[in-house]
Amino acid sequence: MNEFIFRTATRADAPAMLSLLRSVTIEGDTLPFTSGVDSDLIDTQWFGASGCVLAYSHDQLVAMYRYGANMPGRGTHIATATFLVAQEARGQGLGRKLMEHCLKKAKASGFRAMQFNQVVATNLAALSLYRSLGFRRVGKIPEAFAHPQYGYVSAYVMYRDWAVMNS
Repeated sequence: MNEFIFRTATRADAPAMLSLLRSVTIEGDTLPFTSGVDSDLIDTQWFGASGCVLAYSHDQLVAMYRYGANMPGRGTHIATATFLVAQEARGQGLGRKLMEHCLKKAKASGFRAMQFNQVVATNLAALSLYRSLGFRRVGKIPEAFAHPQYGYVSAYVMYRDWAVMNS
């Protein structure tokens, strides 16, 4: 298994982050983007988040996540997050390490819970991981995602409060 080094993103990481974001977007089965995946998206969505963490293996960016408030105003106590793992780094336990790291960071930042607004129903690996970490499905959005292989598929709203955390 590879060693992964986590660290906070800096502006110097933006080109590598954009490359990873584009590669995962092109796969078409987890992220909603079809266009507009550019440096502005990195600036606003990733550097504009409460936290943006990168995972490196052998000096190569292999994963990243961002977290921040799910909603503005009266909804800022619940976090949301986005996770990206390069295809070549999948199946090595990195997703779990990212999730655990993110949950601890979000809790330490004062968030009371975490919610994912759109987990694609065909993303079985993510759904299994989230459930194993205490997330539960609290909603279903029929035909929410235009999957390139399966057509319109449902998406789930997943939620976890800190009461289920061991630490």
